[in-house]
Amino acid sequence: MSIIRDEKLADYGRMKIEWVQDFMPTLSAIRKRFAAEKPFAGKKIAMSIHMEAKTAYLALCLKEGGAEVHATGCNPLSTQDDVAAGLASLGVNVYCLHAASPAEYTAHLAAALACEPDLIIDDGGDLLELLCGEYAALGKHIIGGCEETTTGVHRLRAREQAGALPFAMMDVNDAKCKHYYDNRYGTGQSVWDAIMHTTNLLVAGRTVVVAGYGWCGRGIAMRAAGMGAHVVVTEIDPVKALEATMDGYRVMPMDDAAKIGDLFVTATGCRDIITARHFAVMKNNALLCNAGHFNVEVDGQALENMAIRVYPRREEIMGYALSDGRTLNLLAEGRLVNLASGNGHPAEIMDMSFAIQAMSLEYLLRNGATLEKKVYDVPEEIDDLVGWTKLHAMGLEIDRLTDAQREYLSGWQVSCVDNVELRLYNPDN
Repeated sequence: MSIIRDEKLADYGRMKIEWVQDFMPTLSAIRKRFAAEKPFAGKKIAMSIHMEAKTAYLALCLKEGGAEVHATGCNPLSTQDDVAAGLASLGVNVYCLHAASPAEYTAHLAAALACEPDLIIDDGGDLLELLCGEYAALGKHIIGGCEETTTGVHRLRAREQAGALPFAMMDVNDAKCKHYYDNRYGTGQSVWDAIMHTTNLLVAGRTVVVAGYGWCGRGIAMRAAGMGAHVVVTEIDPVKALEATMDGYRVMPMDDAAKIGDLFVTATGCRDIITARHFAVMKNNALLCNAGHFNVEVDGQALENMAIRVYPRREEIMGYALSDGRTLNLLAEGRLVNLASGNGHPAEIMDMSFAIQAMSLEYLLRNGATLEKKVYDVPEEIDDLVGWTKLHAMGLEIDRLTDAQREYLSGWQVSCVDNVELRLYNPDN
């Protein structure tokens, strides 16, 4: 039985799901094929991804492919109760509540795994964490799974290196059709959508500090600059720092950026990016938010310990009044701001990411018997197929290699000076 907030919310949740599917043509094409071929017939799939409309549509596509789907969220604040109710009304087993307590959140993950799934989709690694611990017995049938996020992939690689990965996992995050678009354009737009909606403040003219210049950081910085912000980037990677500089941004350590920033966005996938020593020098009414998966990048506990008063200022904004008269503002408890305070990535972007997810699960199902307990890259043919399908859906055409061009690029026998008369260089001629 599903665990949802209120089944009366289902009508509105279904309407949101129906809206996004009109803008997800790649996933819809896969759904149509899945409906005809039923590749997941007789299989159970457990998925832990942000419970919103695009995710719900992915779950429905897998169900259309014959799977028994058990879905939960991967962040307590990103669950949309109306979508959860709508998805449950459409025959998917759903276990999640917005603002679930830590105990409830873990119980919902366990409920999704209780079906003893054959395949999993993870976002951040929480399902795998349970399957490597006290719920290991629930993973006895698992063929493999997919991981959606940078943070989750870091965990996977560490487990593989330690020999602690219990089954094959696909690194969906690093597929071309995922991180080039989802991380850069999706995060770039959805983060600012959430910040502007939550704060109702101007971006232009502000000094925006972006921590981390990976694909997510690139997108956040690009959109901030486009809206007229003065962008500062903090980094630990010298090459990425140079890239940010050449892209036109100021680069400095967080200790220096903390003194001049008006709005801070972390996107590193690491912990303790903004800590007590940074809070101590920030401007009055500085805005703090996180675009990484877990709420460990901005040290909210340290901020609370420093405050003489903690109080709500707007929905999803907590004010921390300090003894010197300054107030710092933390959005969405330091959780993933674009989903905890917004609707997540645009549907057209998740169309590509979730198409990769669906086809990667199908690949695992067909090839699982030959796969080792390793982290695998998404096969290039899946990436390219999703790219071609998306181009076609957008009404775009591109050039294709001729046989002669393909031979030229793949061989070493063909000389660039074929059929050209060669003469030795003689300076006296």
